[in-house]
Amino acid sequence: MTDQKPPKTLQEAIRYFTEAETCLQFTASLRWPDSPTCPRCHSKEYRLIKTRALWECKLCRKQYSVKVGTIFEDSPIKLHKWLCAIWMIVNAKHDVSSYEIHRALNVTQKTAWFMMHRIRLGLHNQSLEMRSGDVGADETSIGGSGRRVRRNVRKQHAEAS
Repeated sequence: MTDQKPPKTLQEAIRYFTEAETCLQFTASLRWPDSPTCPRCHSKEYRLIKTRALWECKLCRKQYSVKVGTIFEDSPIKLHKWLCAIWMIVNAKHDVSSYEIHRALNVTQKTAWFMMHRIRLGLHNQSLEMRSGDVGADETSIGGSGRRVRRNVRKQHAEAS
């Protein structure tokens, strides 16, 4: 990674993540602190294909990128936009809207909304990795406080409890 200090403002973040090589190294160091690992066979033996920003496993010959298996996978959005959007969400005092990301990063509002949902998923999992499998929930609360519910419906709920 570069010797620069981490960005403190959005403008610094945009400048910091403009180079594709910086984004690649930054994301790779977050994903693989030790060394890149093949997603298929989990081997740490690889060769870097710099011209395409890919790694190739020396054992199974599978090529993989830093995006495979992460919130960035299957997205045509460049890493620098993803990293700036993550910076915006993580460093905001309050919530960031998709319109703010849309205006700041020059992407469509629909793209900003998609990015926000993927980033929140990653933050919830506390990892850039995508999770899969069954999901369980203990309790569910649907609806509001009941303040605006008709009286007869409120009585039915009270009698059922």
